[in-house]
Amino acid sequence: MSQPFSEEVSGVNQQRDRRLLAVLAHPDDESFGPGGTLALYAKNGVDVHLICATRGEAGDVPAELLQNYDDIGMLRIDELRCAASILGLADLHLLDYRDSGMPGSPENQHPEALAAAPLDEVAAMITTLIRQIRPQVVLTFDPAGGYHHPDHIAIHNATVEAFHAAGDVTRYPDGLPPYHPQKLYFNVISQRFLRLLVLLLPLFGRDPRRWGRNADIDLVDITSRSYPIHVRIDCQPVADIKRKAIACHRSQGGGSSSGIISKLRRLTMGHESFMRAHPPAPKRLRETDLFEGVQIDPLK
Repeated sequence: MSQPFSEEVSGVNQQRDRRLLAVLAHPDDESFGPGGTLALYAKNGVDVHLICATRGEAGDVPAELLQNYDDIGMLRIDELRCAASILGLADLHLLDYRDSGMPGSPENQHPEALAAAPLDEVAAMITTLIRQIRPQVVLTFDPAGGYHHPDHIAIHNATVEAFHAAGDVTRYPDGLPPYHPQKLYFNVISQRFLRLLVLLLPLFGRDPRRWGRNADIDLVDITSRSYPIHVRIDCQPVADIKRKAIACHRSQGGGSSSGIISKLRRLTMGHESFMRAHPPAPKRLRETDLFEGVQIDPLK
C-alpha cells in the first residue's frame, strides 16, 4: 500500500492553534455526514483536516458523469476536492485504499480493499498523520460504521487504534515525536430521526429496509441499536455551505434538489450529533463544542 498523500485545499495552511481531524472512508462521507460541523469550525478559525481512506470507486455512476474521467475513482476524488474547498478544509489527506463495497459484495475481497487491509497497516498511516497534524480533536464513524459499511467499520477501528497509539513512542515508530490528541468523537445518527424516517418512508412508497442510492441499507436494523449523544452541534449558520458541498457529489445524488431524499436531507441540516469516546463521558454529559475543555497547544 502506498503512503498517504496530502493536498492543501485552502491554498494556505494556516497552522492555527485549534486543529480538528476527521477520519472517514469515502468521498462524500465528509459532506453527507459531519459536513456542517467541519464547515462551522473552519469558518470559526479552526484548522480542519480530512483523511479520506478510499476513492469510492465501487458501484455505478451515470455514464454522462464519466465523460471527462478515466474511472469512477477519479470522478469521486474530483467531487471530494470540490466539497473540501467549499467546506473550507485546510488539508485533504488520501490513503488510497480501494472501496470495499457493501457487506457481502465481491469488492470486500479485493486485495487492495480497505476492509481487507491489516488493522496495523491502516492505523500506522493514520498515526503518522496525527503526529504530523497534531489535532486536539479527532472524529470518525461510530463502531457500527453508521450502517454497517465495511469501510466505515474498518476506518473506525483503525482511527481508534491510531488515536491511542500516536502518543506512545513505541507504537508505529516513524521518526516523528509522539502526540496524543485530547478528544475523540464518533459521528452518530439520531435514533429519534431514524425512527421517524422508518415511519415516514412507507408513506412515500419507499421500503425502509432497502434505503439508499443502491437500496442496500436496512434502516429498520439500524434502529435496533443506539449510541449516546453527548454533543449536538448547531449547524444552521453553515447549512448553505453544507448544501453546496453535498451538491459537489453529483455521482451520489448530491445535486438533486427534489424528491423525498432531498426533503429529508433539508430536515437534518440544522444539527449534527456526536458521541464522546475519549475522555470517557460521564452520564448525562451534554456539550455544545467539540473543543470544550481542550488545552490549546499552538504549532511551533
